[in-house]
Order: sequence, then C-alpha cells, then structure tokens
Amino acid sequence: MKTIKLIFSLFIVLATFKGVLAQTKAEKKAAKQAAVTKMIDAQHYTFVAQYANPLGGGHRYLNSDYDLKVRKDSLIAYLPYFGRAYFDAGYGDSNDSGIKFTSTKFTYKATPKKKGGWDIVINPSDAKYITQINMYVSADGYTNAQFTITNKSAISFDGYLKDKAK
Repeated sequence: MKTIKLIFSLFIVLATFKGVLAQTKAEKKAAKQAAVTKMIDAQHYTFVAQYANPLGGGHRYLNSDYDLKVRKDSLIAYLPYFGRAYFDAGYGDSNDSGIKFTSTKFTYKATPKKKGGWDIVINPSDAKYITQINMYVSADGYTNAQFTITNKSAISFDGYLKDKAK
C-alpha cells in the first residue's frame, strides 16, 4: 500500500513539474517573439549570418562574425560572397569579394505575414551594385536574407536577428 501511495505521489509531482516546465517553455517563446516584434517595429536590429547559400548551390557554414546591421538611419553590411561575378566588382581591393557597404539612403518596408513573421524589403539607393535585400523573418527571429546584386549572381544567407549589437 505504501508503494502504491509513493508511486501515485511521484506521478502527481512529475505531472505538475511537466506542466510548469511546459508553461515556462511557452513563456520563453512568447517573450522571444515579443522581442523580435519590438526589434522589427523599432527598425533596430542586427541580422547575424550563419550560412551562405550561393545561387549555384551549396550551403556554406560561416564561422566568422558576418552581419547586416539595420537601423532607422543606416544599413551596414559585412557579409561574404560566394558565386559568380559578371564584371569587376569595384569594391576596392580585388581580393575582397564580399558584400560590404554602408547605406544611409534606402527604403524599408516590413509586412507582417498571416501566420507570424515578416517580409522585409530594403532598397538601398547609395550602395554600389546592391539593388534589393529581401528578408523573411520568422516570429522567433530566424531569418533568410536574399541579396540582389547587379554585377554578381544572387546570394542568400540564413541566420537570426539579435538586438542592438555593437
């Protein structure tokens, strides 16, 4: 009889703990989604690239700090490039084939998606060769950023958003 009571008590404790754990997990997810919403609304975040996806194929893990900083008054890109260049990139050093620019003249449009997340379209007018950046942001902050470049094949990056990075 004591064994049955002990097993029953243990079952009750485990069921209660599982409920508390699930609630905590749901609360963490809601807090993260609220933080992402705040970043998008404030137009103040950094996209951290983890993978590069060149147009010709291949999924490359990035082991350095590559990012795109989005602010109301500026865009600052420091990203690698893998793919085909159609003519001289003109980015300065011929060995530097990355996507590196600072823009202060751009349009920015964030459209909420029906099932959560956003479609963001950025059109810099003062970034040489970069015509458009399309970002698809999930409610949790996971992001795919596609770059349309006039002198190179397109490339996209997978990563996540983080708040107010240096």
